[in-house]
Amino acid sequence: MEKRQFLRYMGTAAMAAPFLPITLEAQSRSNVPYPDKDSEAFWDRIRLDYSLKPEYINLESGYYNIIPIPLMNKFVEHAKTVNYEGSYYMRTVQWENKNKVAARLAKLVNCSEKELVITRNTTESLDTIIGGYPWKKGDEAIYAVQDYGAMQDHFEQMEKRYGIVRKIVSIPNHPKSDEELVSLYESQITSKTKLLMVCHMVNVTGQILPIRKICDMAHAHGVEVMVDGAHCVGHIKVDLAELDCDYYGSSLHKWLCAPLGAGLLYVAERNIPKIWPLLADHEKDVTKIRRLNHTGTHPVHTDLTINDSLDYLEMIGLERKEERMRYLQRYWSDQLRDVANVVINTPVEPHRSCGIANVGLTNMKPGDLAKTLLDEFKVWTVGIDFENVHGCRITPNVFTTTEELDRFVDAIKTLAKRV
Repeated sequence: MEKRQFLRYMGTAAMAAPFLPITLEAQSRSNVPYPDKDSEAFWDRIRLDYSLKPEYINLESGYYNIIPIPLMNKFVEHAKTVNYEGSYYMRTVQWENKNKVAARLAKLVNCSEKELVITRNTTESLDTIIGGYPWKKGDEAIYAVQDYGAMQDHFEQMEKRYGIVRKIVSIPNHPKSDEELVSLYESQITSKTKLLMVCHMVNVTGQILPIRKICDMAHAHGVEVMVDGAHCVGHIKVDLAELDCDYYGSSLHKWLCAPLGAGLLYVAERNIPKIWPLLADHEKDVTKIRRLNHTGTHPVHTDLTINDSLDYLEMIGLERKEERMRYLQRYWSDQLRDVANVVINTPVEPHRSCGIANVGLTNMKPGDLAKTLLDEFKVWTVGIDFENVHGCRITPNVFTTTEELDRFVDAIKTLAKRV
């Protein structure tokens, strides 16, 4: 059986090379080995790595993707080590270790380590760009009403502060083609448009947008593209060289299963000098992305655990995980697409979604649906009710079983029949 090894921090004696190997099994709740990765038994074994509350079925992994026991153990170990060494750790290898992890993340998403830094979340990453962009009065920014609220709020602040113009589109839940989506954004571009924000995976529906085509179109008009990839890293393949966007942000505490408070920011090297940092840093070279990443004193053990999360992802295999997540989503959504009173707010084409989808009922409001699912059927999810999205976001995880999804499907069918 193939085994991936975790990298273990050993303390003062290993200051020059703080990450040393330790097997996954040694950190797991169970000594049961991982079976054939192409079998259902493999996913049953993965489930053993998680501590799950028995009171409900968790179908809301999109907000915070709880970390498996092996990674929680590593997180605690790192916290203990940093606490034991105190300022000695912080003044000697803190940045060296963070840079090593950032370089590994850059390899995962296929960009230069000179273009990527570790942040706390997608909001911090993208707001760094929105707030640090060299705006002038009358400049235009384009985004969708389905985009994440925190970034929309920051664009509103730029409107008040600098006099920029916000142009907002609405993404169809079931686009007829990539060209329809590209044209939607292109229709708002003028000679004053500077920045276009677009979701790689729409957080409320799970729809995957044709990022490269949107980037090619925008660049042809001289417009830069900032991509919200909050739900993508560790979920689907992210190849920044292939996407050819200008800026990209993601939250690693979602699908990479890093501890809360971990994200990344990518800035194409050519754009680094033009962005003003959110917080001033001692790095004065405007060509260095470190200048945009002043964090002050923060929980550095989170940064260290990102490395272990990458090991866990590699043990599973990104392609295998993506395939599994898409299978789980299609397992339940395909059963409900033709049911009376049920509305699936996620495209039917397999390449337009992965693990996340959204389902609503014509006879029940989203908030009531979420509450009833929890109260009556012990299924935890979240209601979404705005613009053209009226339903519950369903986000299973690698620990989710088809039996749990069967219970969810039965619950939706039962509720769909209520008057």
